[in-house]
Amino acid sequence: MTFAMQRRTFIGVVAFASFAAAVAALAQQGVNRQRSGKLFRIGYLSLRAGPNAWDDAFVQRLRELGYRIGDNILIEYRWADEDLSLLERQADELVRLPVDVIVTAQVPAVRIAKTATTTIPIVMAAVVDPVGAGLIPSLARPGGNLTGLSILTTDLAAKRLQLLRQLVPGATRIAVLAWYMGGADSASKERAPIMRFVAETEAAGRLLGAEVRAHFIGSATDLPQAFAAIEQARSQALIVKNNSLTYELRAAIIETSRRLRIPDIYEARELVAAGGLVSYGPNATELYRQAAGYVERIFKGTKAADLPVQQPTKLELVLNLKTAKAIGLTIPQSLLLQADEVIQ
Repeated sequence: MTFAMQRRTFIGVVAFASFAAAVAALAQQGVNRQRSGKLFRIGYLSLRAGPNAWDDAFVQRLRELGYRIGDNILIEYRWADEDLSLLERQADELVRLPVDVIVTAQVPAVRIAKTATTTIPIVMAAVVDPVGAGLIPSLARPGGNLTGLSILTTDLAAKRLQLLRQLVPGATRIAVLAWYMGGADSASKERAPIMRFVAETEAAGRLLGAEVRAHFIGSATDLPQAFAAIEQARSQALIVKNNSLTYELRAAIIETSRRLRIPDIYEARELVAAGGLVSYGPNATELYRQAAGYVERIFKGTKAADLPVQQPTKLELVLNLKTAKAIGLTIPQSLLLQADEVIQ
């Protein structure tokens, strides 16, 4: 089975089943209630191929705030499966409906939503450095129709490298696996937002005396070649940049990392729960819950321009002891004591 087939199988059988059950339960509750007041329509625009636990958290938080699907809200889901052209068409569809608010994540998706409308409020569930990406002028005063949550993950590059050096003392060859949407071999990589992450990681590597080499994938079919290059370079550790493609390919990425016995670090705990070694970053589930809070405030009349963009207030360190044992790695006691969660 190919990597792409594995990705679609996983999403179709596991993630969608969980998500559909949660949404169906909310919808049934809505059917049984008397509709009152305005029926708000949410446009949910995603580069991913389908739903996961983060989307569940968004819907659950809306429920806690008193919103029921089919009662006082409707959610128009659009999944683009990493297809930017499709995402553009889907954004236009949501604007034409119209929806009362658009919820999205990742810089390319936010940029497409922002191009599609200058009037419908847009809530960013999780976006890396929206100021640096040119989406908003400042976090405190985003202006226009855009607000939400920012993840300044590039600022964490040095910390992740330090964690890897604690796990693999003396490691000098570090690989970065990242998705570049223009294709793995495009000459325009240097203009992509992902390059800020790579540059920060390379700079942190130089300070630690480590060589950082980036390996880009443009689609699932590029993954075997990228890992072949990582193996040929005799990389001693791997940093995986989280985005819709690497998340959906997590089973294949983790399986290959285990086969190569290479320690891997991620940005989200979900990847460690799936078998990765370590993660360090904000809690994505909590970010999506906070995005629901932004939606509620917009429903109650607050303008997006008046809602400051927030940054995570807590970063989590998650370790997987089973994975460490599988690759013959002993996690230092000092790291175990620092961890917010240790998966046995």
